[in-house]
Amino acid sequence: MTLGCRGAGQAVSVKQIQKLDRLAIEKMGISSVVLMENAGRAVAQGVIKEFGKKDKRPVIVLCGTGNNGGDGFVAARYLLNAGIAFSVFLIGRGKDLKPDARLNYDILKRLRQPVLEISAINQSLRKSILNSSVVVDAIFGVGLNRDIVGLPKDVIEAVNASAKEVIAVDIPSGLNGTTGKIFGVCVKAAATVTFSFVKKGFLLNRGPEFTGKIVVADIGIPLRLLRV
Repeated sequence: MTLGCRGAGQAVSVKQIQKLDRLAIEKMGISSVVLMENAGRAVAQGVIKEFGKKDKRPVIVLCGTGNNGGDGFVAARYLLNAGIAFSVFLIGRGKDLKPDARLNYDILKRLRQPVLEISAINQSLRKSILNSSVVVDAIFGVGLNRDIVGLPKDVIEAVNASAKEVIAVDIPSGLNGTTGKIFGVCVKAAATVTFSFVKKGFLLNRGPEFTGKIVVADIGIPLRLLRV
């Protein structure tokens, strides 16, 4: 099921959406930080709309070190404003964050919201996932181009084993956004809040198995850039 009107009727490849992002930033002068802010806010709105505030258990936000993780940090900030309990886990180290993600990580820190860095799957993380209401998957974005191994693989397998409701940020971690194939392992989402346009991989091969309900969020990329 696909919701939202902007971009809902058109699917793009990973190369196309990366080009659109680049054009929005370089030609239109739209800050990458603004796009991340809009993306994270859309994810938080998706969490609230899909699952509401009835469940008092915390939302678990799982962030990677790339820009997808940055979207997760922004989403956590909007959950805070909405009065929703949450915990944020960083799959990796803060020093490895990309610049925009680091900016939003630092904002959470200044708000005195702990971000727990995970270097290995442990019982505490497993317990947090099991005791959560919803898991936000902000581990990998559309730029992933290799099989997932090591810690991220362990975390994804733990999320899937928990059978928790998952909202994926832009794309389920581990899904190829162009082909719909998976990079060894993939988060099984109940809903995917994707940015600007549906990705072709959502509709192909194993894509429908992992994306769940697709919500298309406008994050400010001008439609006219499709003609560039």
